[in-house]
Amino acid sequence: MRLVIALGGNALLRRGEPPDAETQRRNIDSAAQAIAPIIRSHEAVITHGNGPQVGLLALQAAAYRDVPPYPLDLLGAESEGLIGGMLELALANALPERKIATLLTLVEVDLSDSAFAAPQKPIGPVYTEAEARRLADKMGWPMQRDGSFWRRVVPSPTPRRIREAAAIGLLMQAGFAVICAGGGGIPITYDDAGACRGVEAVIDKDYAAALLAETIEAECLVLLTDVAGVWSSWPPPVEQQLISAATPKQLRQLRFAEGSMAPKVEAACRFVEHTGKFAVIGAIADAVEVLAGNSGTIVRRD
Repeated sequence: MRLVIALGGNALLRRGEPPDAETQRRNIDSAAQAIAPIIRSHEAVITHGNGPQVGLLALQAAAYRDVPPYPLDLLGAESEGLIGGMLELALANALPERKIATLLTLVEVDLSDSAFAAPQKPIGPVYTEAEARRLADKMGWPMQRDGSFWRRVVPSPTPRRIREAAAIGLLMQAGFAVICAGGGGIPITYDDAGACRGVEAVIDKDYAAALLAETIEAECLVLLTDVAGVWSSWPPPVEQQLISAATPKQLRQLRFAEGSMAPKVEAACRFVEHTGKFAVIGAIADAVEVLAGNSGTIVRRD
């Protein structure tokens, strides 16, 4: 079966953990062990989030006063290489017999997208309200509440086209498991002269994963995160139960946390509606059982 497996950025660097390389390497090793049995048995393309990592790179860039801070498209490219490199190494160790390649991926967006006027994509670490206000005043960054904390938010336009789709297809034909479109890909647009330009934005990884799955004609979109699946409310009250299966129509009647579960649900719905195939959402640690339908949430048509 042809799959797109999307790993959540917060699952690779969990809330409250120090954002050092060793912590991320340990988490990525665990994720690789969890998805290795799937990649061994299926034709797989893997993508990943980058919210915590790209935010950390932005902080580091802002701290260096001798040059202007790097734009978000370049920071996205850095994070795609950073996480993709660690993930490829971890998968190479878990699956020494499997061919694996990481591909930096340009993803086209529309500059007229309403997301540029209303930034909503959280990146970077969490802050107290006082810290968030200080950074907003100092750096001019929009801040938004994220649970009990605050995070920087940036524009997150809808992905329109994956520029490296043909290259991904060729690598798959050659037997590679491909790591690509990390962090939603590097956002680009084309000017009036037809030149390709980077864009100051961070594309949502889940929406890019849905587009990627549709583009390569995957049979299933696998969205893996740090929670067991989709709940009807969050945090889940004791009397609530995990939604084990639902249609896009049923899910669209519920509300989910923006920047967290909402894009995963919307991505799953889009893929199912556009292709008639199915998507699953669940915990990285339970990846095999999620794909088998024994854990997490299955989204499919009636």
